Amino acid sequence: MKIVLTGSIAYDYIMTFPGHFKDHIIPEKLDKISLSFLVDTMIRQKGGNAPNVAYSLALLGERPVIMATVGEDFEDYRAWLDNKGVDTRYIKVIQGESTASFFVNTDMDNSQIASFYTGAMAHASRLSLRDLDFVPDLVVISPNDPTAMAKLVRECQELHIPYLYDPSQQLARISAENICDGVLGASSLFVNEYEFELLQKHTGMKPPELIEAVEYLVVTLGEKGAKIYQKNQEYLIPIVPPKSIADPTGVGDAFRSGFLKGLSLHENLVTCGKMGALAATYCLEQPGPQCHTYTINEFVERYRTSFEEEKALNSLLSI
Repeated sequence: MKIVLTGSIAYDYIMTFPGHFKDHIIPEKLDKISLSFLVDTMIRQKGGNAPNVAYSLALLGERPVIMATVGEDFEDYRAWLDNKGVDTRYIKVIQGESTASFFVNTDMDNSQIASFYTGAMAHASRLSLRDLDFVPDLVVISPNDPTAMAKLVRECQELHIPYLYDPSQQLARISAENICDGVLGASSLFVNEYEFELLQKHTGMKPPELIEAVEYLVVTLGEKGAKIYQKNQEYLIPIVPPKSIADPTGVGDAFRSGFLKGLSLHENLVTCGKMGALAATYCLEQPGPQCHTYTINEFVERYRTSFEEEKALNSLLSI
């Protein structure tokens, strides 16, 4: 399955706050909020939606293609992705720009406060699916420059290429019209629990309308797992309990990787969801979105143990 991943490529600056954000927020003063948190640690990691998803897909035996824009500081990152088996031919360097940066602070509840600097990502609309030398089986449209996201939706529809629509963090920046266009033409829609509510608020669409608009809708629920909606069917996907919790950054991207790998193997949606849940847990157990690692045999063994499915994922072992 030839998957093209579009979205942000960024350097992540991950910080930890040894307290609880909620203890410092005064609800009746939200219109005048002014907070500063003294953090214990900060690390710089390779991140961004597109390469985070690509990294775990490569661990699972895929060779995903990334189409995105980066700055002049990207070469070490490119070498890393190339070494992991990711196709970086369609990552364009924008001269005079820096790669986007993501600043995230995580508290003891794993709640997060984040900021994002676009940098070279602001030029993503220069790219076009028409420049690819192949026809993708699936395009993933994840958070990116809003103009680029709208262009990708339009191109997928014009070229009759199925796409997974994942607006997530950019719901605050995309117009209601563009969100509706993205949803109504998508083969699938991925959001978390909060984004699902925000999506309804911005579009005016109710859950039954959103479910009917796509082949399937996936809503991730954090420690409660995930729900998959397919027309009149609803599936609850449990989490895989982590051995330890290091950092939630990139967990949603890892979930998408496992899910997409299941699709490439033609597994049913429940199995795809469980593969996503396991991939997410591997990420949660390590600091940063691209620090986890496993072999395919290790992934299959843990899947079988976690879900008590003795003969599951034989198709994954055969690749």
